[in-house]
Amino acid sequence: MSLPSIHPNWDLPPKGMTDGFSLEITAKDIEALTEAAPAMPAETPVAVTFLPGESLDARIAAAKTVRALGFEPMPHFSARRLESGDDFETYLAAVVREAGVRRCFVIAGDPPEAAGPYADSMALIRTGAFERAGIRAIGIGGHPEGHPNMTPDQTFEVLTDKCDEIASRNMAPLIVTQFGFDAAPILGWLAELRARGIDAPVRIGVPGPAGIKTLMRFAARCGVGASTSVLAKYGISITKLIGTAGPDKLVDALADGLEPQHGKVRLHFYPFGGLARTVEWINDYSARSD
Repeated sequence: MSLPSIHPNWDLPPKGMTDGFSLEITAKDIEALTEAAPAMPAETPVAVTFLPGESLDARIAAAKTVRALGFEPMPHFSARRLESGDDFETYLAAVVREAGVRRCFVIAGDPPEAAGPYADSMALIRTGAFERAGIRAIGIGGHPEGHPNMTPDQTFEVLTDKCDEIASRNMAPLIVTQFGFDAAPILGWLAELRARGIDAPVRIGVPGPAGIKTLMRFAARCGVGASTSVLAKYGISITKLIGTAGPDKLVDALADGLEPQHGKVRLHFYPFGGLARTVEWINDYSARSD
């Protein structure tokens, strides 16, 4: 199933690796997004994370800002952080009403125990609330380097079940992956994904340019592989952790390795070093690649 017409560029081959990119913000990044907006293409998908300690009003305001700036808001819904069905449907109704949201991203969330009735992202999908609200696409998480609580086979089975469930509800599935430093496992995972018959579009997570210590901190927090050899591929020396690093080598390797059999693929940027720096890198890389 292809994505709905809200982003028809999925039906066209990308002009370059950064064509049709998306990125992620928190509710605190409204000012930074406003400043970066003039350098971003219209209708760029912008995910709004669901972090602990952020208010409902702040998340709604962030989604409204994304839409007002001419971009496509994609709010996150963290199943285990939702304390009740009312919390879930109140937030969903608000972002649809006030920010024109048409796509959402669902995750289980980090807490080991659910704060309310939803143990995982499938529980949210199966409520029927998304299609009742007019949502047309649902994003789900992909893990090219594996999941700490599942075998590789289980991760693909879960993705298959979620994609089938979303499609059965007349919405389009979209897979957004965890970020990584090494193209090899990403390409291998994509090949396996397609071999198993999962044809949903995929957004590959890419870390925006950031301080090396910052990148290492996020990698440790997210369970991302960061061995000495992997970091060397990315352009980081484990003996020199001062300075910044960008994803040039990673994106180059993806560009060299992606083939038609990998299916529909775009990039999703995690701006660990700041939105402005990430957008500047994207535009510079695009200009160099033309």
